[in-house]
Amino acid sequence: MAVRGSRGPVPGDGGPPLVGYTLRYLHDPAQHWRQRYDRYGPVSWERTFGLRVVSLLGPDATGLALRNHEQAFANGPGQQRIAGPFFRRGLSMLDFDEHRHHRRILAGAFAPDRLRGYLAGMNPSIERGVAGWRPGARFQVYPAVKQLTLELATRIFMGERLGPEADRFNAALFACIRAPGAVVRVPAPGLRWSRGLAGRRYLEEFLRLRVPAKRAGSGTDMFSRLCHAEAEDGSRLSDDDVVNHMILMMVAAHDTSTITMTSMSYYLARHPEWQQRCREESLALGTPAVDHADLDRLPSLALVMKEALRLVTPVPILLRATVKDIDVLGVTVPAGTVAALALAFTHQMPEYWPSPERFDPERFADHRREDKVHPYAWQPFGGGPHTCIGLHFAGQQVKAILHQMLLRYRWSLAPGYRISLDRFPLPVPRDGLPVQLEKIT
Repeated sequence: MAVRGSRGPVPGDGGPPLVGYTLRYLHDPAQHWRQRYDRYGPVSWERTFGLRVVSLLGPDATGLALRNHEQAFANGPGQQRIAGPFFRRGLSMLDFDEHRHHRRILAGAFAPDRLRGYLAGMNPSIERGVAGWRPGARFQVYPAVKQLTLELATRIFMGERLGPEADRFNAALFACIRAPGAVVRVPAPGLRWSRGLAGRRYLEEFLRLRVPAKRAGSGTDMFSRLCHAEAEDGSRLSDDDVVNHMILMMVAAHDTSTITMTSMSYYLARHPEWQQRCREESLALGTPAVDHADLDRLPSLALVMKEALRLVTPVPILLRATVKDIDVLGVTVPAGTVAALALAFTHQMPEYWPSPERFDPERFADHRREDKVHPYAWQPFGGGPHTCIGLHFAGQQVKAILHQMLLRYRWSLAPGYRISLDRFPLPVPRDGLPVQLEKIT
């Protein structure tokens, strides 16, 4: 079978009846994509998660869609298929002129002077959070870091501590994140999709109640800045769009960063020589908390972060929908097609990365720069007009937290331990990543 475009069929097949390739993807996405690429090349169609999609594999295909020079790929209709109503009208769900308009308004919240202020505000909370961890033989990294990044996100983005409401707020965010992975995509009580809808309603109500005070005040948190931000023509975001952007940014500010730090912690535990190398650079700074000028003085930590993002890409797939026929490497993908940009597959291709399964941060060092073999060989933050607007915020948050972790603790894995990831919709450790956490005295 084939999906027919104006220049002929898109190669591919639907896979087993009913489930398509869903189970194979969940079992081993890297192997699934490799088989598709070897059989059909960089452009092919399949059925997975109940959707008929055209997969774009490799940096040439994904790069074309990310650049989107012909404005043939739209984020909103593609993301809507999988994210449903949970993140509607967040920045990544907008397209073309509307996306550019909103991005210009939001960009002020991520300006360099703002980032420096956010870092200064984060450090005391990082110190309290990391100091409060209890060393032991089965300390779970993922939930501990997730709790910390949520507190940071609420403080920096919302300007407050949630107190008793933190658990419910976190649960609502988690429900929205997990809902796109639902097999039954109807609001049946108790199921994942329904929990996501309930989480979205709670977040909307929680944030909307705070908009009037944020508009009337003069706070420096991101929520306040969104309420006061103006485009060049003087226009402001509506209350609805302020809430929509806040929900997506709260998720992006803590969930993807948590995944990155969890995978970094795993690889630093598996490779203690790198853990000690990073620790020595942190010790050399001579400060318990980094400021903005210190970030470039942690080069080994930067290499580890890049390699962790390659090996465990926090957002492994980006969805787009074609709004017109588009030629992708000689294959015409017709209008109305859902396209899956498999960024994580590119990060594992031996055609671009020697021994791609090996943890090797030096591949990003100046004397090698394997990521420069192709402009789109390494794109954990996406690319083109929709490049993650918060990538610099995420980078400084990760370094600030790992710096304090390295100064306070050593951590190691049980003999023979290998991480097992629940990969959809985002890669998280099934067991929370238990480590032996030891306080440095």
